[in-house]
Amino acid sequence: MSSTIFRGMVTLSLTVVLAGCQAFPAVQQDMAAIGNGISARVPQPSGATSMPGIPGMGASAGGGGAATAGPSVTDPYAGQGVAKPNVPGGGNVKPTQTPSAQVAVTPATTHQVTSGETGWSVARKYGITIQDLAAANNLETNMVLKVGQTLKIPARRTATASDASAPGQGTPTPMPPSAAKPLPDEKTAPSTAPVAKPSTPDLGATRTAASGSGKMRMPVAGSITRTFNKGSNDGIDISAPTGTEVQAAGSGRVAAITRDTDGVPIVVIRHEGELMTVYAGMSQLSVQKGDQVKAGQKIGTAGNSGAIHFEVRKGFDAVNPENYL
Repeated sequence: MSSTIFRGMVTLSLTVVLAGCQAFPAVQQDMAAIGNGISARVPQPSGATSMPGIPGMGASAGGGGAATAGPSVTDPYAGQGVAKPNVPGGGNVKPTQTPSAQVAVTPATTHQVTSGETGWSVARKYGITIQDLAAANNLETNMVLKVGQTLKIPARRTATASDASAPGQGTPTPMPPSAAKPLPDEKTAPSTAPVAKPSTPDLGATRTAASGSGKMRMPVAGSITRTFNKGSNDGIDISAPTGTEVQAAGSGRVAAITRDTDGVPIVVIRHEGELMTVYAGMSQLSVQKGDQVKAGQKIGTAGNSGAIHFEVRKGFDAVNPENYL
């Protein structure tokens, strides 16, 4: 009686445990083996019913008949291996090939030195080092060049990259349309109207050449660039390029020849009526002190200042020369 109760308790416990493991197909076979082992070790009394069958354990008896095999259990994940993560760009990555640079050889040539060029500027122009330029032409360390000198430019190698760029290296800058085709000829109006410039008086408009209508004549045929202003400008300035012939404004005698602080000659001629004329900014004088001159006679040429300063004095008082011309 007690052995029958013990077998019933064991069977009930295994049934509860195995019922909770039905959701795990991987352990069903192990549980079936455990249940069969227990049944084999527990003594079975004669005429007693065998241990009730447990689903998945294959132990079903009917009056001591042979056990019927239960359904086979398979692992749904068998043979699948380890899942690979879905990584963008994953899998077999082919190595990228960096575009190889092409080497171009520029043949040797010559260069004729022009004004303002130096050894460094010539080297930069042809893409060579200053050492290569000096070695090819036996130049001194100070790299002194002469205008018209012919320099030997050695051959050089230039590496040019392919148009294709490697990943992460950027792409070549495309040529702008204006570099291939000229821009259209568009006429655009200015955004603002031009500002009208105030009119400037032409100081020499009335005196551009010797008129011969006054007491004296113009010493040079030029425009008056600076007018008489007693106290600040005791004469007038007449434009005269270097080498322009300077003539005596009237007949008289050369009273004095002196020089200014820069060593530029100044000629003074005495005329009738206590008048004297002064000529400054001169060069290459044609007269000497004491010479008698006539109106219009050459007394020298204009210097490098670009103008002749002309004065008329009555005694020692400076007067406006335009009143006598």
